[in-house]
Amino acid sequence: SSISTMGFGDLKTPAGLKALNDFLASRSYIEGYTPSQADTVVFGALGGAPGADYVNALRWYNHISSYGGERNSFPGQKKAVTAYGAAAAAAAAADDDDDDMDLFGSDEEDEEAAKIREERLAKYAEKKSKKPGVIAKSSIVLDVKPWDDETDMAEMEKLVRTIEIDGLIWGAGKLVAIGYGIKKLQIGCVVEDAKVGTDILEEEITKFEDHVQSVDIAAFQKI
Repeated sequence: SSISTMGFGDLKTPAGLKALNDFLASRSYIEGYTPSQADTVVFGALGGAPGADYVNALRWYNHISSYGGERNSFPGQKKAVTAYGAAAAAAAAADDDDDDMDLFGSDEEDEEAAKIREERLAKYAEKKSKKPGVIAKSSIVLDVKPWDDETDMAEMEKLVRTIEIDGLIWGAGKLVAIGYGIKKLQIGCVVEDAKVGTDILEEEITKFEDHVQSVDIAAFQKI
C-alpha cells in the first residue's frame, strides 16, 4: 500500500518510528529550518510521544508539543502524511540545490552546523540514556540559632533531624558557643541539588519557631 512505500510508513509501528527517528537525526524539523504544517501533520499522525529509544523523534516531538495550539497556525500547506519523509526531502533538495548554496553559504558552514547538531543530539542521548547519570550534590553546614540560653538545644537538634526531604541526608551536629551563655546548633547535611535547595531547608527549620530564631548558611560546597 502507499503508506508503506511512501513517507515514513505507519508511524504507530517500530519501523515507522525508526524511519522518522533516522530522518530527524540531521534535521530539526520535517521540512526546512522552521516549524511548518509538515510538523503538524506528522505530529498528529504519531498520536503520542515516541519511546525513549527514538531519541531524535522524541526530541522533535517534545519541541513541537511545546507549541500547544500554535501548531495549527504553523505556515505552509497541509499535505498527506505520506508526502513527507526522506524521499520527499531528497526531491526538494534536488530542486533547490542551487538556492541552498546561495542562501546557506559554503559546505564548510553546513558541516559546522551538522557538527553542532550532532553534538547536541549526542548530549541529549546521553542525558536520556537509561543509565543514571552523576547526581550533582552539595555539602551544606547550617547555623541554627536559638532565642536564648534557656532553649533546649538537644530538643532543637532532634526537631531539625525530623525534617525528611527526598535527596536530603543529615550529617554531624555540634553546639558552638556564641556568647552570653548561648550556643548555636551547627549541623551538616548533604543534598541532591536538583531536589533540595537552601531556601527549603531554611523554611522548614524556621517552622520550629518556639526553638529557632534564625538559620544561616555557614558553609556551602559542591561535591
